[in-house]
Amino acid sequence: MNITSAEFIKGIRGADPLVYDGVSQAAFVGRSNVGKSSLIAAVTRRNNLVKVSKTPGKTTEINFFHINRKFYLVDLPGYGYARVNPAEKEKLKKLIIWYLTEANIRPKIVVLVLDVKAGVTTFDEQMMEILRDQQHPFVVVVNKTDKLTKKDLATQLKNIREAAGDAEVITTCAVKAGGANDLLKKLSDFI
Repeated sequence: MNITSAEFIKGIRGADPLVYDGVSQAAFVGRSNVGKSSLIAAVTRRNNLVKVSKTPGKTTEINFFHINRKFYLVDLPGYGYARVNPAEKEKLKKLIIWYLTEANIRPKIVVLVLDVKAGVTTFDEQMMEILRDQQHPFVVVVNKTDKLTKKDLATQLKNIREAAGDAEVITTCAVKAGGANDLLKKLSDFI
């Protein structure tokens, strides 16, 4: 797939007609600070499309980006480690779960982004359980692979693959755009 257009449509914090307009959706989900925004920028090859922050937890809405006037890339807020108060953290968690469990929202694919150093956290295990329970097709993307030695990377990937079970695992480095083409190809298989 060649991305010829990408535009931010809007951010939502609950039910909105946009979610139900019939346009295919590919959702990105993961812990805060795993590099979801950087990964979306790498996949779309548009550095100014998504706001990338060094402070975890900056995404507080479900952000919709219209790609090739064909489908939405959906950037969900991060879960787990976020520099927000507990009440706001709980709202974000409920927003993510609402999106993934609302019967009328059926993303074509969900991209679960992990930080290679952190591996699969309890939150990530819970997310995989939700995705399987809801029968969402998903792929696990292991980001920041440039942060480890080859030996440590091999060990982490082995552990992540075991935890991911039958889900496909793709390795990426959003900062260097490594693996972005593999992820783009996977998205095009579903959209």
